[in-house]
Amino acid sequence: MARSDRLFRLLQAMRQIPPPITAARLAEETGVSVRSLYRDIDSLRAAGARIEGERGYGYQLIEDVALPPQMLNRDEMEALALGLAEVRAMGDAAMARAAESVLAKIGATLPEGRARHLFHAVSQVYRPDARIRSPVDMGKIRAACFDERALRVDYADKQGTRTTRTVLPLAVMYTERCLTLLAWCCLREDFRMFRGDRIAAVADGGRSFRPRRVALLRDYLARLRAADPL
Repeated sequence: MARSDRLFRLLQAMRQIPPPITAARLAEETGVSVRSLYRDIDSLRAAGARIEGERGYGYQLIEDVALPPQMLNRDEMEALALGLAEVRAMGDAAMARAAESVLAKIGATLPEGRARHLFHAVSQVYRPDARIRSPVDMGKIRAACFDERALRVDYADKQGTRTTRTVLPLAVMYTERCLTLLAWCCLREDFRMFRGDRIAAVADGGRSFRPRRVALLRDYLARLRAADPL
């Protein structure tokens, strides 16, 4: 295998495999020795790729400057256009604006023929009504997840009983008809789901829980998969 092809394959593996990725796993993916793998990572770093980690701990691709949008094939552009169209149809105004912005930015970097394909994709989304509505600003909840800040949430359960809870927000899940906050509930001392349409208000919880979000979310998703393996 040519070295340039091997480096591209290494980048693709680092994009797709959940980090941190061990050198042994990357060497197996690219068909080289671990020693050669270390040299390839040094080469990618020298070329401008931002790769965090070191020998014995695993690696993570943080910033990849080696994959311009021009390398997207036709099916990848269809998938991109379809996914962004679905985001625009969900009913979250801030995410809809972000999807429009992403589409415009990527289209501006493509050659004319490929840009035309992106903007006039074969795959389309038709949603006559916004699927998801929430009485609170979901931007605040997404920011709290990203910043790993606790939230105070005014919430009504399915019987209508109102409580105010401090939660550690982990992720926002979009389902067919509902937006749900996945969180650690400090009141119940356990993982809980909070439906977006039942959240009356959110406010800063006054403390950080960094760097626990990734580990907590991983544990919660593992529990959900174990409860519903299908």
